[in-house]
Amino acid sequence: MGSPRIQIRLSEQKVRYYRGDQLVGESPMSSGREGFQTVTGRFAVCEKDIDHESSLYGDYVDADGNVLKGDVDVRKDPRPAGARFDGADMRHFMRITGATGMHTGYLPGFPASHGCIRLPARMAEIFFRETPIGTPVEILP
Repeated sequence: MGSPRIQIRLSEQKVRYYRGDQLVGESPMSSGREGFQTVTGRFAVCEKDIDHESSLYGDYVDADGNVLKGDVDVRKDPRPAGARFDGADMRHFMRITGATGMHTGYLPGFPASHGCIRLPARMAEIFFRETPIGTPVEILP
């Protein structure tokens, strides 16, 4: 069938998975919201981490796990006294470039992430399992 490759179309909010020239999978997605636009260009999967957690985005929680401040950016939001950072769950993470990757996440039907490509859990699991490191990824506007 050919080598795998992934094509992401931001304007359609779709991810397509190919083997050679044959389309073998397609999924809805949610890309970067205003101010956090997903980068475009040609890349390759350079890292995979099944249980990845964000080191930048998440919640500040107390000792019992109660959210004190949600949807924080550790670079901008000061940590409340006694709180710890709980990184956002990014299960089935496949890094594409820098801080951008594909992973399991919430899909509201429009761009809503901090730049990553969010996928439904089942599709993220399949893509993760079927995609070797080095797989080409093309992100189009």
